[in-house]
Amino acid sequence: MPEFMEIIKKRRSIRHYREDEIPEELLNQILESIRWSPSWGNTQCWEVIVVKDPSAKENLQDALPKSNPSRKCMLQAPVLLVLCGKIKSSGYYGGKVTTKFGDWLMFDLGVATQSVCLTAYNLGLGTVIMGLFDHDKAKKILKVPDEYELVDIIAVGYTAKDSTAPKRREISEFTHYEKF
Repeated sequence: MPEFMEIIKKRRSIRHYREDEIPEELLNQILESIRWSPSWGNTQCWEVIVVKDPSAKENLQDALPKSNPSRKCMLQAPVLLVLCGKIKSSGYYGGKVTTKFGDWLMFDLGVATQSVCLTAYNLGLGTVIMGLFDHDKAKKILKVPDEYELVDIIAVGYTAKDSTAPKRREISEFTHYEKF
């Protein structure tokens, strides 16, 4: 099993998948990682739609612009995980928003998304996070209720083509001590 920093460093956005199905046991481990992800006030504001049916994936593909480089891979990947967040839940106390940034669902879903990607990599699977699409159209296609936002789509599958790491900034380029 890889060391944790190795998992973080080697995880990539994968856009080429083999046709191999993902065993339910592995899929459940990925979903378990969402279950245990931290969230604001333990609101666990996420809902996940698992999409495996090829025709459902084709319908969902209509929400992606032709310019999205992940458009083709969403049909190749055996599983799409669609993460949705409950509106006015995370970041709220007593029905009132409590932070400068308002609804905290994007933060919570970001953490859950990272959990999916790192867990999948640890299990020998690749992922790519899709955010460039018509969210309202995708929401309608998947019949997501009004009180939820569809945040992202994550393709999950066995990697068909490896990719190398892009150049990363040095720690000294983004780290500040005591003040900016």
